[in-house]
Amino acid sequence: MYAAHDQPTVVEQEQARQALQLLRDAGQTGETLDVTVAGTAESVHLPRAALDLIREVLANMAAGQGVTVVPAHAELTTQQAAQMLNVSRPHVIKLLDEGHIEYRMVGRHRRILASSLLAYQRTQLGASRDAAGELAALTEDLGLY
Repeated sequence: MYAAHDQPTVVEQEQARQALQLLRDAGQTGETLDVTVAGTAESVHLPRAALDLIREVLANMAAGQGVTVVPAHAELTTQQAAQMLNVSRPHVIKLLDEGHIEYRMVGRHRRILASSLLAYQRTQLGASRDAAGELAALTEDLGLY
């Protein structure tokens, strides 16, 4: 598993690109995909959800980005959340205090469910895309594009 700060090597990026190409159209139908393990005659049944995650990991690796896999029920520290969002820990604390991300207190420490952090991240990504679309439309309307 890659940590968020580990970048795949050039060789790993190429391997990820090749694997992604092979898996891109695989498993488009049915609930599972059978994958044969190299060097054996053994076959593994992958559920569609796992295949989708594997494709996403490979796409990020092929693009040279490190990947972190975190169970949705995992609890993160504010520092871990800051690293995942690529922001400072004080900014994460501000987001928590303002109610943008759900958390709970364990003694004097805040703990954030990974699922809550990912929900916030999806919301922010959607808002960013909407703003970019509006800006592009406005630029076009003004004849600046």
